[in-house]
Amino acid sequence: MCDIKFDELGPRKVISLYSPKAGLRAMVVVDNTALGPSIGGVRVSPAVTMEEVARLARTMTLKCSIAGLPHGGGKAGIVADPKDPMKERLFRAFARMISGLAEYIPGPDMGSDETAMAWVQDEIGRVAGLPEEIGGLPLDKLGATGFGLSVSAEVACPYAGIELKGARVAIQGFGSVGKAVGRFLAEKGAVITAASDTKGTIHNPGGMDMKELIEAKDATGGVVNYKKGKRMGLEDIFALECDILIPAATPDVIHMDNVHAVKARLVLQGANIPVTRDAEKALHKRGVLCVPDFIANAGGVIMAAMEYAKKTEKEAFAAIEERISKNTKLILQKARAEGVLPRQAAEEISKERVLKAMRYKGY
Repeated sequence: MCDIKFDELGPRKVISLYSPKAGLRAMVVVDNTALGPSIGGVRVSPAVTMEEVARLARTMTLKCSIAGLPHGGGKAGIVADPKDPMKERLFRAFARMISGLAEYIPGPDMGSDETAMAWVQDEIGRVAGLPEEIGGLPLDKLGATGFGLSVSAEVACPYAGIELKGARVAIQGFGSVGKAVGRFLAEKGAVITAASDTKGTIHNPGGMDMKELIEAKDATGGVVNYKKGKRMGLEDIFALECDILIPAATPDVIHMDNVHAVKARLVLQGANIPVTRDAEKALHKRGVLCVPDFIANAGGVIMAAMEYAKKTEKEAFAAIEERISKNTKLILQKARAEGVLPRQAAEEISKERVLKAMRYKGY
């Protein structure tokens, strides 16, 4: 049985997909469509579950709502290795099986990219996050999510008593989002002192050159091959001395078993649901500011929605900066004034917009 929680927002549809001919096992959760058709990425992982997809779909509902987008939240998962040589066949089969699900717009996510979205577009003509050669705004290449995170950091730092220029930053999950946020924060004067990926952690208290770090990652597949830092274990990054910690990989990486080790003053959630609710409460009690995922990392979905609406790259970046800056300030002011967690403040605002739309539509 799937342990999916249903409430006043949804989910509206929970769909399991199976094609023995294509070797496809997949799932889609359409969480809410009151604000418009749901939008959300297709996650590819051997371990992806319906429960995870449902949690991510809810995050997308909240993210689209507070960002003022004409979309609800959805998410999909394909149970496969992202490096599967038959990946194109899987995506084309997946696309054909959701062709009639008009209320869901797929996009890139962990394990999928613009190329995968081009396959989906070719099959059903309904997608966000296309390659630029066929009219898309490539989210990863442009660094949309990372750019939005850097905007959120700039607003959040004063609330955490941090000066962004010179702030020490640790990035857990140095993939497309991690690289982009590191690059944008370095441009703002922050010092990237640690980064990690599946092969381990690299740490240099004096700071690392982002260009060289990205080159080492791209050339070897691991940040630990950067020559000017100390190699450490995968989990060690959480206990390092830093001002800002950015979990930018998979869900639930900060939990009650390791939250006590976190020394950062600001946790900026670059991944979706990277901190468990109990751990978030524990951080709050210790005075660690935690900016929720659907506030801080909304840059990707904002750009995806702009692409779907046929907006330009310049318009997309302007929308990301304006909306994430405004919303980070809004929820941190509300949280401080009411003495609540930033997530609680953000969820109240996001849910109210969705519930109003649901009432108008008679849901």
